[in-house]
Amino acid sequence: MSSFADQTFTPPELIRNFCIIAHIDHGKSTLADRMLQLTGVVEERAMRAQYLDRMDIERERGITIKAQNVRLPWKVGTTEHVLHLIDTPGHVDFTYEVSRALEACEGAVLLVDAAQGIEAQTLANLYLALEKDLTIIPVLNKIDLPAADPDRYAAEIAHIVGCEPDDVLRVSAKTGLGVRELLDEVVRVTPAPVGDPDAPARAMIFDSVYDTYRGVVTYIRVVDGKITPRERIKMMSTGTTHELLEVGIVSPEPKPSVGLGVGEVGYLITGVKDVRQSKVGDTITSQRHGATQPLTGYREPRPMVYSGLYPVDGSEYPDLREALDKLQLNDAALTYEPETSAALGFGFRCGFLGLLHLEITRDRLEREAGLDLISTAPNVVYRVIKDDGTEMTVTNPSDWPTGKVAQIFEPVVKVTVLAPSEFIGTIMELCQGRRGQLGGMDYLSESRVELRYTMPLAEIIFDFFDALKSRTRGYASLDYEEAGEQEAELVKVDIMLQGEAVDAFSAIRHKDDAYSYGTSMTTKLRELIPRQQFEVPIQAAIGSRIIARENIRAIRKDVLAKCYGGDITRKRKLLEKQKEGKKRMKTIGRVEVPQEAFVAALSTDSAGDAKSGKK
Repeated sequence: MSSFADQTFTPPELIRNFCIIAHIDHGKSTLADRMLQLTGVVEERAMRAQYLDRMDIERERGITIKAQNVRLPWKVGTTEHVLHLIDTPGHVDFTYEVSRALEACEGAVLLVDAAQGIEAQTLANLYLALEKDLTIIPVLNKIDLPAADPDRYAAEIAHIVGCEPDDVLRVSAKTGLGVRELLDEVVRVTPAPVGDPDAPARAMIFDSVYDTYRGVVTYIRVVDGKITPRERIKMMSTGTTHELLEVGIVSPEPKPSVGLGVGEVGYLITGVKDVRQSKVGDTITSQRHGATQPLTGYREPRPMVYSGLYPVDGSEYPDLREALDKLQLNDAALTYEPETSAALGFGFRCGFLGLLHLEITRDRLEREAGLDLISTAPNVVYRVIKDDGTEMTVTNPSDWPTGKVAQIFEPVVKVTVLAPSEFIGTIMELCQGRRGQLGGMDYLSESRVELRYTMPLAEIIFDFFDALKSRTRGYASLDYEEAGEQEAELVKVDIMLQGEAVDAFSAIRHKDDAYSYGTSMTTKLRELIPRQQFEVPIQAAIGSRIIARENIRAIRKDVLAKCYGGDITRKRKLLEKQKEGKKRMKTIGRVEVPQEAFVAALSTDSAGDAKSGKK
């Protein structure tokens, strides 16, 4: 194998840029492993499973979170081509990672499990690729499994993509069967990148990561001109300029090179310490004689779900701030701002793309910074118009207006569910119970159906995914995308202890669902909060109206233990004295909610939600 690092620019006609799009667990990372081995960029002794999944959490969960790219040499006949493979995540929460990867490609390998068929998230990513006019190469993976039914699913894919069933390639990423033919097909059908080598340099940033020792590493795809080390470059959206310390390729470890030409994918290092200066989707050009027209980047990711993150130990607040700052360097979609809670102290209100994103972020903060965190129940962004016409955005139940409200708007999403046709009835019942409106239904084959619903996002971020999986014996798959907003009848449910609202337990619910939330939360807290010296009422209220109540009975000391015999008035006197003391204690006493009760109440309430991000 010839070393690329010391070569000159590769002619664009020999370059092929492609990505792999697939559902979770359909074998993307395993297929990438076989490609790395076949092309010889990874030696056998250095090879490990899921080579491109670098984070521990990716390897443990078996899912890809960060898109990775790698340069592969591949000979067809006597001609040596350069393939740039971008391995993308399959989960709906990481669609922004997929969209940026697609911007850097001309072809996409559509990978489908031959035992499961096409899934909702694969379909969503396929539509993204078709919107970008990418050449689609349909592939069935896992054909060596006993449960595989390649003929049936090849017909299904052909129906969706619009090709013949015989055009669908069949591979086994595990054994390597058919992978050589797949690489030949990638070279044959994927168009070579098009660009003007003599024009001013223009390159698109499709990812950036933070390296502790070298600062920000920016991954780019060159469209026009060339990028060489030691020149000064300009970021077109911010106007900032930097000197290029190093330009190189990833094969599969970073290697410095003489520069990057038209169509090439690689990395650059400027020594900058702030990833926000390397915005994904931004265009890089030369400072002298640079381009005037930026490339069309992809849109900024917008948070869909908000949750408060608080350290269990209040003194760890500065550490949490530092950990979030570092994490944001690697995750452009994470947003956060400080907030305080009477119950939980100082923390941050964080914005996420979905529940898996929330769960992964919390997991990474706890692992990488060694923090113990409480996350409040997730909620979405509401737009509230008050009676006086003023408008406000609510991301936290504690910001809910106290006065009269004229209109409330909540975000809605378009939901796609793919499932065997025998489950149509149960899926419809579930979606309608969650205020869903049927948008359409299509049969992909005689046994598989696609249902499209419009639903409030708030109904999905709780236990919708779990309910869907359990009702369809795990066969249904779910995908959703934002679809604007709709007016809704929503109320804020306050949970009160001893007549005082505890902000951490407040929630915004649809008025039909408020009573069930109130009763479940009061029942749960009655079991979690330890008994006090006095009786403690736990109430759920909407405004001034109490909708549910539970009592924590007082601990009673036996004041009559030493009172043997004698007149009954002695006993009565002692009991009256105790009663007076409890009455006084009730007026001045405060209920201390132990941290464990917060953790248990909020995690049991949101454990179902977090699971909804998992496979």
